[in-house]
Amino acid sequence: MTLPRTPSFRLDGKRALVTGASRGIGLGCAVALAEAGAHVVTVARGAGALAEAVAAMTAAGLSAEGHALDVTDRAAVAALLDAVGPVDILCNSAGLARHSPALQTAEADYDAVMEINVKAAYFLAQAVAARMEGGGAILQVSSQMGHVGGIDRAVYCASKHALEGMTKAMAIEWGPRAIRVNTICPTFVMTELSKPTFADPEKRAWIMSKIKLPRVAEVEDIMGAVVFLASDAAAMVTGTALLIDGGWTAG
Repeated sequence: MTLPRTPSFRLDGKRALVTGASRGIGLGCAVALAEAGAHVVTVARGAGALAEAVAAMTAAGLSAEGHALDVTDRAAVAALLDAVGPVDILCNSAGLARHSPALQTAEADYDAVMEINVKAAYFLAQAVAARMEGGGAILQVSSQMGHVGGIDRAVYCASKHALEGMTKAMAIEWGPRAIRVNTICPTFVMTELSKPTFADPEKRAWIMSKIKLPRVAEVEDIMGAVVFLASDAAAMVTGTALLIDGGWTAG
């Protein structure tokens, strides 16, 4: 009898591009891919924070480089991709949230969220896929809010639902080129940016009433999912969402 072999979760010899990589979930994604053996090209708008993150990664023996980049600047994105060469993995963690009651949403806030969460994500995936040689994996960091609604989050939910839709369509189109396109959908994750939310007793109580597990999510909870979707272990996974929501969307 010939036993089946578990596909590798390793990413040795692969090159990954991670956006929003200077902190929080984006940094976790970058570290996870690098720990699995990939060389990681990290990008973020803040050059100082990014340089600090890359220095910490290289000091830990990980292979990484950093480039300041505004993902909404299509020309700059194209120039960077031409400079660094083709990548095998894109993990797009760049995103923006501006919450307000739907009756009070300002047009400027709507435009800002859609520009980064939808338009930039769309054209970044397009630019990377056009340069992928022999297939690859595209991961969009979406949200549980791409599958449910939330109070004061109409714009954010709209942007993440759009991201889920474009992911499915791109997966269908690019499947014949062996490019897999998926989303990861975290719940509220404890980061520097989210600490004020968790510090508010009412908001924390609301979050914990939705999460079925007895704790809040940490950045480390995202990292394994990123490696899985980027690796050969997920070779038949495309056009889908991996919910890391502690059961929030289960009901």
